[in-house]
Amino acid sequence: MKKRILCEYLIILLGSLIYALAFDWLFVPNHIVMGGFTGLAQTINHFFPFLSIGVIVLVLNVPLFIIGFKVQGVKLLLSSAFAMLTSSVAIDLLPQFITFHPMDDRLMVCILGGAVVGIGVALQLWVGATTGGTELAATLLRYKFKHIQIGKIVLFLDLCVICLYTLAFGTYYEALYAAISMYVSSVAIDTFIYGRKTSKVAVIICGRDSELMDSLVQMDLGITEVEARGGFTRDDKMVLICAFKPSRIAVLKKTVIQKDPNAFVILCDAQEVYGEGFEKCVLNSI
Repeated sequence: MKKRILCEYLIILLGSLIYALAFDWLFVPNHIVMGGFTGLAQTINHFFPFLSIGVIVLVLNVPLFIIGFKVQGVKLLLSSAFAMLTSSVAIDLLPQFITFHPMDDRLMVCILGGAVVGIGVALQLWVGATTGGTELAATLLRYKFKHIQIGKIVLFLDLCVICLYTLAFGTYYEALYAAISMYVSSVAIDTFIYGRKTSKVAVIICGRDSELMDSLVQMDLGITEVEARGGFTRDDKMVLICAFKPSRIAVLKKTVIQKDPNAFVILCDAQEVYGEGFEKCVLNSI
């Protein structure tokens, strides 16, 4: 138990260092605004330079952590507080030891910056922590909007911050660079957390005397059978629901055509599938 907790906090620390490195190395010297409370802190720091960005981030996060305490509980909130503190301290300390210089290709910088930030944030989200700000807000919002991936929620909130930055400074090019960076970051977060494990779901409507189900079962596919009736013909039908790996789509389509060419087939993507033959469900997953 202690080893697992220690491992989780080491992952959080690594994510915080990666996040701070991306901010100080790629965003600040190249004058690219970051989304979230860090981007908001950049704006405030411009008007009040005597306040460090790390301190501003800490102050902005206090109300959000009070709300999070009621939803996530002490354990998860402590890990998020640790993530916020370490990332904020690292943001202020890294420039004291390393001098970061601007780069020539700002487009490449914002793409790289978004990817690195996404990896840092995803490491923390992976163990149930956040650096606060929009990441914590997105985690809290996902309790209500479970059908939306967390990276998409972060992207929406970050874009709101970027819009405020644009209105404050009138720097439209910087806002566009920031938007690109935040999109890359959201993709990196979702890819790291959810992976490229998209499965397929087939909904097959066929006749009651069809041999299709037996053939699909012989392919070692899990099938759920639902009795139905055609809305137009009023004939008795059978609805077969099946989740399967994308690599088997060609074989499934061939089997359907051979066994029941009149079957009505709906194929769609499934981002996550849990259960026998697929991944185990993790209760504290994002």
